[in-house]
Amino acid sequence: MKDNEMNPGKIMQIAGAYWQSFALHAAVKLDLFTILGEERLGAAEIAARIGGDVRATATLLNALTAMNLLEKTKGAFFGTELSNSFLSRKSPSHLAHIIMHMHHLVDSWRRLDEAVITGKPTRPRASIRGEQEREAFLMGMFNVAMGLAPQAVKEIDLTGRKFLLDMGGGPGTWAIHFCLANPDLRATVFDLPDTKPFAERTIARFGLNDRIIFYEGDYLKEEVEEGYDVVWLSQILHGEGPDTCREMIRKAVGALVTGGLILVHDFILDNDMAGPLQAALFSLNMLTGTEAGRSYSEQQIMDMMREAGAEELRRLPSHPSVGTGIVAGIKP
Repeated sequence: MKDNEMNPGKIMQIAGAYWQSFALHAAVKLDLFTILGEERLGAAEIAARIGGDVRATATLLNALTAMNLLEKTKGAFFGTELSNSFLSRKSPSHLAHIIMHMHHLVDSWRRLDEAVITGKPTRPRASIRGEQEREAFLMGMFNVAMGLAPQAVKEIDLTGRKFLLDMGGGPGTWAIHFCLANPDLRATVFDLPDTKPFAERTIARFGLNDRIIFYEGDYLKEEVEEGYDVVWLSQILHGEGPDTCREMIRKAVGALVTGGLILVHDFILDNDMAGPLQAALFSLNMLTGTEAGRSYSEQQIMDMMREAGAEELRRLPSHPSVGTGIVAGIKP
């Protein structure tokens, strides 16, 4: 280590990183970025709109400005290009849902030491939480996928393929963008019944009701019918232990016709399991929220796919902005 790096600054920065996180969470919860938008407002006006204390509101606004999420000129605050694009609910690219989902995870992360000692989660699964948290989780997945799917699907060649199965597809965002990029493609989103209203609203929003259907069920317990050219598993392996993941991949490969394509999208660890950072941290998140979930390495995912009968395994380009990657294989 270089001499100029031998100081506690890095450690203190990590230790206090949650200060910025909580400032952002509070601002999103109060909808400050939507209130501001393109307007230039003083702290007193903003406080009046949210029903807040003027001094406290100004303190938060100044901190958000220091974080480069707002700008301030002559006592007036206004949104930046970044915050107007991703933090104002007026923007179709806003991340409010996923930020609130992260806020709902705070208490379980506070008790991470308990999870390490016991090996048990410190929060319930999303499916058994309240409606508000469930919505934040599902629409948070929509937020994340909307930032990634439009470009990622263009990098995946589905020429000649007609039927796609999106296992655990949530609100259907990936199925939607695969269909938008491939006009001859039809898709089925297979997920739990309480996901159906979110999926139907999202599919209708893109005008794809005639090409995407929602099948309600539990792919962990039910068999999956054969007949698909593509099966897409996005961000579902990390919620389960290795044995369950093997079974899911077996069902996915079994649902494919000969020559069919299986695509596994998730946070993927290096084969030594010690990075990259986002995948390693996400594995901790699964420790606090599931009985056996974790991030898997590329080799582990390929081994499970190979055991299920998939061949021609390959890693597709990674997506560093969210820390995920895709592993592809063919059913012989």
